[in-house]
Amino acid sequence: MSQHTPTHSPDHAPSWYAASARKAPAFPVLQGEAVADVCIVGGGFTGVNCALELAQRGYRVVLLESRLIGWGASGRNGGQLIRGLGHNLARFTPLLGQTGVQRLTHYGLEAVELVRQRIEQLAIDCDLTWGYCDLANRPQHLEALQAEQVTLTNLGYRHALRLLGADEVHEVVGSSRYCGGLIDMGSGHLQPLDLLHGEALAAAQRGAALFERSAVTRIDYGATLRIHTAHGVVRSPRLILAGNAYLGALEPQLSAKVLPAGSYIIATEPLPEALAQALIPRNMALCDQRVALDYYRLSRDRRLLFGGACHYSGRDPADIARYMRPKMLAVFPQLAQVRIDYAWGGMIGIGANRLPQIGRLPAQPNVWYAQAYAGHGLNTTHLAAHLLAQAVHGEDSTGFDLFAAVPHPTFPGGPWLRAPLLALGMLWERLKERL
Repeated sequence: MSQHTPTHSPDHAPSWYAASARKAPAFPVLQGEAVADVCIVGGGFTGVNCALELAQRGYRVVLLESRLIGWGASGRNGGQLIRGLGHNLARFTPLLGQTGVQRLTHYGLEAVELVRQRIEQLAIDCDLTWGYCDLANRPQHLEALQAEQVTLTNLGYRHALRLLGADEVHEVVGSSRYCGGLIDMGSGHLQPLDLLHGEALAAAQRGAALFERSAVTRIDYGATLRIHTAHGVVRSPRLILAGNAYLGALEPQLSAKVLPAGSYIIATEPLPEALAQALIPRNMALCDQRVALDYYRLSRDRRLLFGGACHYSGRDPADIARYMRPKMLAVFPQLAQVRIDYAWGGMIGIGANRLPQIGRLPAQPNVWYAQAYAGHGLNTTHLAAHLLAQAVHGEDSTGFDLFAAVPHPTFPGGPWLRAPLLALGMLWERLKERL
């Protein structure tokens, strides 16, 4: 099998996204003092869309990104735009009531529509393709998907849904690994870094000041906040923390509620059209239902982008391609002779209860935050940004207040032990799944 050295930006992960990005904007380093109505820390989907929405409302916005726009999870993820906020929202019924849980469910659907509208309104070229299928590995999974179809139908979901049996699943995937699935034509896939670049340019065009290579080193809290970087400082009465899994020690009380978990993707060489068609006949995004799930799709140049293998150990595989390739071949053995051109990983933020964390810092009412999207970040980041912008502006805070009402436990064990402890817990979940 031949080797290939991919081309990509040295400042981004070695991903197909960085190599294929259409237009990468460049923003300056913060130098000296800046004054803002709102300062935002983090240049991913949450931060950039907060900047865009607040600039549209007339706020002076300064956004600080430690590396480049999209350097973190927003520019590395699977590119799957999937309905929902997570699994088993019903467990929040004792806290939020039936009505509150129904609202959360609706927000999970509205989040996808927010992304759709943003792409359409800003005319962002990011390979948006509709069509997604949840794949069932076991009969129990298929039963759960059937129940999900009923729930969505009862909610008035406006997009086509179709349950597939074992004899029909070949219509969407060329693998014998699955016993059925649920097609959702209201979900799909896209090139996430292209989307974020388009949104960042739109925010800048509307007056937001975006700074790259401007890592925040310290925050002085108070009525007027001072947000320090190596070469400058921002003075602002309001602050939004949107660093998620990459926030680190900047704000320990938030970081302690999020576990950075590694997720990995490989991209094959461009596939012959017939082979690509045989793998994913309807060019959908696909994801299975296991604890250690697989997710995959085709790129615009017919590469298979295959991801998964969420790691809680805090250590990345030494060779991501070698680690992920057997997982891909377990689904598609027909790719045994296909070259891997790109392999990359990144950190997703996971909270203990798997619900996005949106709220204000205790004792700091002028500091808002959003984090812990647990693998549903492409849509929920846009929802979080929308709710944060509404809250900052004093508009309808119903959605923000609903999320803020949910308490989020701190992971036990401190920064050194919480990842190994959760890794043991996830190992137990996988063992139960096999049994």
